[in-house]
Amino acid sequence: MNIIEDSLVDVVYDKLDSMYPEAFCGLIHRDPFELLIATILSAQCTDVRVNIITTDLFEKYNTPEKIYELGQKELKKIIRSCGLSKSKSKNIIKTCKLLIEEYNSEVPKEKKRLLMLPGVGVKTANVVQAVAFGIPQIAVDTHVFRVSNRIGLVDGDTVGKTEKMLRERFDQSKWIRLHHLLIFHGRDLCKARSPQCEVCDLNDICLFYKEGESNE
Repeated sequence: MNIIEDSLVDVVYDKLDSMYPEAFCGLIHRDPFELLIATILSAQCTDVRVNIITTDLFEKYNTPEKIYELGQKELKKIIRSCGLSKSKSKNIIKTCKLLIEEYNSEVPKEKKRLLMLPGVGVKTANVVQAVAFGIPQIAVDTHVFRVSNRIGLVDGDTVGKTEKMLRERFDQSKWIRLHHLLIFHGRDLCKARSPQCEVCDLNDICLFYKEGESNE
């Protein structure tokens, strides 16, 4: 397996922790419901764009009842700029209906219940559990997948394998912060295209840099 030694795993974490002391959830929200909706909207969309949309959306429609009453047609207009607005608006309306009817308009904490909500996959459920409720989870998005595999923290060719290996290699107490650190690193230096390896504090450990792939 193409991974770094176990002794270096915590070194990577500590270096990332020093590099990004401000690492946090980039989706602006005030409660679990707003986070849930924002995370659904974030699929194939940047946090910056989602925050622009939700600033206006949540000013008037910040409960399951209010969004459900708004309806799919009007919701689609509001969220159009985030992409996939047809499917996202449909799922959000269905999710709001389910929250109202089954959960007294409260977002459930349990993963199996979150996964029953339309538009909620494993990544979204993990984000909601970790950020809204402080339940240790590692949400693997494109940044987490790319960065963790590049560095050599994992050797996973799927999101599921990547999450499993990260959970095995890091203490549970570090899972939530690790998720944010890897995202910040992916946005700041370890970008999909033209990663800035020469100025990265991890280039003495990173397998991607050592193998010379950054220069190809």
